[in-house]
Amino acid sequence: MARTREFDTERAVEAAMNAFRCNGYDGTSIQDLVDATGVGRGSLYAAFGSKEGLYLAAMDRYRECYALPLVQVLHDGAPGRELLHEVLVAAVDDIVRDGSRRACLIVGAAVGRISQDPQVTAHVQSTTELLEDALHQVVAEAQDHGQLTGKHDARTLARYLIMTMHGLRVMGTFNPDRASLMEIVETALDALD
Repeated sequence: MARTREFDTERAVEAAMNAFRCNGYDGTSIQDLVDATGVGRGSLYAAFGSKEGLYLAAMDRYRECYALPLVQVLHDGAPGRELLHEVLVAAVDDIVRDGSRRACLIVGAAVGRISQDPQVTAHVQSTTELLEDALHQVVAEAQDHGQLTGKHDARTLARYLIMTMHGLRVMGTFNPDRASLMEIVETALDALD
């Protein structure tokens, strides 16, 4: 008779996600994951197959917690420029609130894992495309309504905004100063015109 899982999988994935955000994939050992999740090594392997399996589950959870809610805001939000300002300010506020200076899991995966793992590449690419499409829609509509000039291609601006959000996360890991980050936000918004 098979044993039933004796731990909360979602809680374990959430804890692992935070461990990976703080230390990166390579900087997080199996023992770190055992300590973070409170789940034994054998149980983690039984549930996720490997450290990489748990990392992929953490990437899925990160997408659910951060990317999908952002896409929802972009689809349901205020008019273009206002909405983009709101989204970037919310990112800054999140960075400043985060006392542990956790990195963006997508940025960390892009920098540290893409060249080594096609599954990680697929995760990063699909999440980035999801955000890019939502931002493209907002920018294109803002251009159509005269809130942003049509001087720049809407798709290129969407990619620029993703780069800005990722850059804010990186900057925030070593300098979570709100005033400095807001200067970047304002400069990025000025570049949209």
